Amino acid sequence: MPTVAQSSTETDWVSRFADEVIAESERRAPGKPVVVASGLSPSGPIHLGNLREVMTPHLVADEVRRRGYEVRHLISWDDYDRYRKVPNGVDGVDASWAEHIGKPLTSVPAPKGSEHPNWAEHFKAAMTASLAELGVGFDPVSQTAQYTSGAYREQILHAMRHRADIDAILAQYRTRKAPAKKSQKPVDEAELEAAEGSGAAGEDDGATSAGYFPYKPFCGGCGKDLTTVTAYDDDTTELTYTCAECGFSETVRLSEFNRGKLVWKVDWPMRWAYEGVIFEPSGVDHSSPGSSFQVGGQIVGIFGGERPIGPMYAFVGISGMAKMSSSRGGVPTPADALKIMEPQLLRWLYARRRPNQSFKIAFDQEIQRLYDEWDKLEAKVADGSVLPADAAAHSRAARTAAGELPRTPRPLPYRTLASVADITGGNEAQTLRILAELDPERPVTSLDEVRPRLDRAENWISTQVPADARTIVRTEPDTELLASLDEEARRSLRLLLDGLDTHWSLDGLTTLVYGVPKVMAGLEPDAKPTPELKAAQRAFFALLYRLLVSRETGPRLPTLLLAVGADRVRGLLAV
Repeated sequence: MPTVAQSSTETDWVSRFADEVIAESERRAPGKPVVVASGLSPSGPIHLGNLREVMTPHLVADEVRRRGYEVRHLISWDDYDRYRKVPNGVDGVDASWAEHIGKPLTSVPAPKGSEHPNWAEHFKAAMTASLAELGVGFDPVSQTAQYTSGAYREQILHAMRHRADIDAILAQYRTRKAPAKKSQKPVDEAELEAAEGSGAAGEDDGATSAGYFPYKPFCGGCGKDLTTVTAYDDDTTELTYTCAECGFSETVRLSEFNRGKLVWKVDWPMRWAYEGVIFEPSGVDHSSPGSSFQVGGQIVGIFGGERPIGPMYAFVGISGMAKMSSSRGGVPTPADALKIMEPQLLRWLYARRRPNQSFKIAFDQEIQRLYDEWDKLEAKVADGSVLPADAAAHSRAARTAAGELPRTPRPLPYRTLASVADITGGNEAQTLRILAELDPERPVTSLDEVRPRLDRAENWISTQVPADARTIVRTEPDTELLASLDEEARRSLRLLLDGLDTHWSLDGLTTLVYGVPKVMAGLEPDAKPTPELKAAQRAFFALLYRLLVSRETGPRLPTLLLAVGADRVRGLLAV
């Protein structure tokens, strides 16, 4: 049994929720594993907003495990949900998929060319692979398997027997007007799509002209859920339905029938009770009166359970998606993010913000600043100067209760690796040469030392930086520009070239390029910057960029000089 070590928890949101979850679990189900849950609908690409549905309980579950408790993190795959619409921009999918609207997701064909047996399995596979890379362990629960196997039979019959009680709860909200949504300036269409959620919360609640029935069959004729229950007998469990799509009608015994499901607002609380869920977060779309989470808190009592504790989690935005992503008609997925950032960084973005705080995941230049921030945090952890809450967020990002996540052995600055990748176009020999010269006293001897961070930086350059923003080093000197320079500019270039050999390292070249304007101004190399000096340095840098890459800006000059090589620099700058 765990000790009372949890009384000295770190001052972070994860620890606070872990305290509550342990106390609640001991009250509701003492001696049993702590159950936390997430729900994902594989109705299309599962995006980074959906990932918060998983990361919030994962981080809490992992903290509970660290304290010695047994925990089950259930991920309910809502793969028995209806196929609602054909998502935009999914490869291998065209307008013909509209004929499957209304069928269970596991009855819809996978996109053309997929190796998976159906639509749901295709999109589950991508998310499952990303969660493995992120170190997220979980117990998968397929709702198709649960319903078609009859696992929920008693719960379904119980709901039908108590349909009047369920109807009375739902009736309290049907005539209520939802509060006006706060206006929010959309950042782009993809972010709006991320905020929409799966759409399950907007489904009908089972009310029909023939009465209230919380169960909806999938049609025996066309396989769709465009059915209406017209009669039900509690004693025999005989249920009659008709299909608005194909006109099919039949009477079945619900005690033996497995081709249908409870409506969403009843299905979710039924599962809370069935699984004994202690903790499950929900999106902000569930916070309004009459939402699934609010109504479920009352309906769950009909099944003998209690609503889980858990926060409403806020929106996750995207910073600067490239056209590659937005043209697909959807927001990026965890797999997209993991192509350009290491798992630790992505975990950290979710761990460091409270669930009710929105944040953005960077696909633009901001990713370089985020990596700088992460590297500074790692340095503070190493030297012991880190604040407790920051240390906790770092620990949750870098490792799980099962151990440390795989990491880059020698994590060079992401912006440096990106600059090198930009200049070399991925040429491994050139890349190794440049990286070996960054620090001659401790040269990189193999690219494996800087992987996988190098691979992520190369992917960022190739997929997220537009072609017209890439760095192309001149092949010939700009003779016209060189000829137009005055004697002062020529002298500054000679000073730079004269210092190359003695400053040929990243730190040395940094000192050199900042120092040339100081020497030109008659200042000491360690002179403090003044507005005049800063202006002179900017002018010098702009001249170097124009001579090297025909632009006013580019990668950091020390990195660019190393990448170009001393001989080629001399050829392009000789006056």
